[in-house]
Amino acid sequence: MTTTPPPRFSCADAARRRGDALAGTAPYGSIWVLVEYHGGWPANGFDGLALEPATKARVYAAAQSLRARILLIRRHGRRRPDAPRRWAVLHGKPDGAHRQRWGTWQRDEDLAAIADALVAPGETGHPPVLLVCTHGVHDTCCAVRGRPVGRALSERWPELVWECTHVGGDRFAANVLVAPDGVYYGNLDARTALTTVEEHLADRIHPAHLRGYTDLPPAQQAALSAVLHRAGPAGRHAYTVQRATRDGDRWSLRIAGRAPGLSAYDVDVRSQRTPALRLTCNGRAPSSALTYEITRLRPV
Repeated sequence: MTTTPPPRFSCADAARRRGDALAGTAPYGSIWVLVEYHGGWPANGFDGLALEPATKARVYAAAQSLRARILLIRRHGRRRPDAPRRWAVLHGKPDGAHRQRWGTWQRDEDLAAIADALVAPGETGHPPVLLVCTHGVHDTCCAVRGRPVGRALSERWPELVWECTHVGGDRFAANVLVAPDGVYYGNLDARTALTTVEEHLADRIHPAHLRGYTDLPPAQQAALSAVLHRAGPAGRHAYTVQRATRDGDRWSLRIAGRAPGLSAYDVDVRSQRTPALRLTCNGRAPSSALTYEITRLRPV
């Protein structure tokens, strides 16, 4: 008698069945280091690369000192083996005057330029970078759900889109990080990714797939998402957190519009921890996550 093996666990499928909340799940960050790498991506990304030790240590220390995140990147599909590999340092700025610096590398030692670029001002005027997590060695869902999104976005914006290593939130795959804007989107497929990114590039942030802004703490991300649900899509820097106070697991915030015609809102948020769940495909041990509930939202 043969037995049918149990279906393979999918953290993204499980999260959708549970209805896991997206808002308030964007990891902190305002600086990103991108390193184009055509070989296999280790499960721990840049940390697992067998690069020249002194260069690798210098880049890692420079990034760590600024809390910059290092991501490996590649274009979707076929690559020219003779094309120079690229690196970039992306700096998000609170006023929207984001800065980028790009370079190329052939030898490992060439990557030492990243350490200098991290403390240089960089250049304004670059379009944003669309990073699609497809890091299947880290989590199967990232590859299964991320690659179709990477393909669809690459066909539409081939110069802006890169596949990348783990960005966090495997259960929300497919994940797209727009940098240095610092905006995370999740639960995307090819169709919703195209419409979401098209609106983003027109400076209209929709809340349906928004995980949060990386320069805000999670409770503030959730509050801002609630405002966008109430007031409608708005630009990346259309609102600001004017006031935020915390009492234990509760926050009281005022989210104010920066542009004429945008209202201010008082938002109350409460955090709670979920029961222990299996949150990633590769993580066997159950763990819990914080979620953020909007308990009050009213125009001022």
